[in-house]
Amino acid sequence: MVTQIKPKYYTSEEYLELEATADYKNEYRDGEIIPMTGGTTNHNKIAGNFYAYLKFAFKGQKYDVYIGDVRLWISNFRQYTYPDVMVIDGEPIYEGNSKTTVTNPSLIVEVLSKSTQNYDQGDKFRFYRSIPQLQEYILLAQDRCYIMQYTKTPEGNWLLREYEQETAMLQLQSLEFSIEIKELYEGVQFEETEETNR
Repeated sequence: MVTQIKPKYYTSEEYLELEATADYKNEYRDGEIIPMTGGTTNHNKIAGNFYAYLKFAFKGQKYDVYIGDVRLWISNFRQYTYPDVMVIDGEPIYEGNSKTTVTNPSLIVEVLSKSTQNYDQGDKFRFYRSIPQLQEYILLAQDRCYIMQYTKTPEGNWLLREYEQETAMLQLQSLEFSIEIKELYEGVQFEETEETNR
């Protein structure tokens, strides 16, 4: 007979206490603490490129641009996450008394990995859509040139645009910002596949 180990559940307060002294980042999903996987160099370069171009474009404007280490609280689903890049239009609205966790991004960017891509496109996007201020969600593959851009319509629907050409322009809908796809993938080395070698 196999004994099943019940997962341990934590309050959000317990999670925050543990996270303050943790050696690595963890997400919080309605009571469960989920360790985050380590990022690859491609992941780091893509997120860093997006952040750098946004940060430069909005220098001196009323936008705050954040990368990886800033935590996001999604109250409707009791989730704490660490998006790869976030943009807040205006002042950040913090959760709690500290300035470690924000609640009101208008743009979220995630770089996909094999272990998280289904979650990022599925449940995580559902959680993100509950944020009233969110207007746009960008997903970037790290193993090839491929971007998914989800934008919220005035009616509350989400539209998808896909990009697969390095020469294409990504035009954000929530912000006055456009960039050539190849600039986001600058310095990224894609692994050769069998199809590439044919």
